[in-house]
Amino acid sequence: MRADPRYPLGPMPTPLELSVQERQTALEHLRRLSGDLRAAVAGLSNTQLDTPYRDGGWTVRQVVHHVAESHMNAFVRVKLALTEENPTAKPYEEDRWAALPDRLLPPEVSLTLLEALHARLLPVLEGVAVTDWRRPWTHPAQGRTYTLDTLLAMYSWHGRHHAAHITGLRERQGW
Repeated sequence: MRADPRYPLGPMPTPLELSVQERQTALEHLRRLSGDLRAAVAGLSNTQLDTPYRDGGWTVRQVVHHVAESHMNAFVRVKLALTEENPTAKPYEEDRWAALPDRLLPPEVSLTLLEALHARLLPVLEGVAVTDWRRPWTHPAQGRTYTLDTLLAMYSWHGRHHAAHITGLRERQGW
C-alpha cells in the first residue's frame, strides 16, 4: 500500500502540552528548516520547480512560497499568544494565496524570507517562560483552542511535512 503523498509524515500533531525535550526537538526542526528546504530544491530546473508534488497538488515552487507564508502567520500567532489573552488567529485561504502572481517568483525569495523570519521567531520561542507554553489561542476555522506548545508542534511538523513533499517528488522522479 502506497503512503498518502499528501501526508508523508502523517497527520499534523496538535498536542496541548509538550515536554521540554519535545520543545527542544521542535525548535531544532525550525532552526534547520530553511536549510532543509534549500537543499530540497537545490539544482532543480524551472520545469522541475513547476511540477506538482502530487496529482492536483501545488508545484514545488508554490510549496516553498507556502511555507514562508504559513510561517509568517505562525510568527504573528506566536506574538499574539504571548501578548493577548486567548487571541483568535486569523485564518487565510492558502489555496488562493498560492494562486496569486507571486507564485512565479524564484524559490530563493521565500527561502531568504524564511531565514529572516526564523531569525526573528526562534529567539522569541527560545525565550518563552515555562508557564507561557500553556498560553491559549483560538483557531476559529477549526473551532478549537490550542496552546503555544500546540503552535510549536504544528509548525515544526509543517516545515518538515512540506520539505518531504519536495524530497518525495524528487525520489519518485529520480531527480
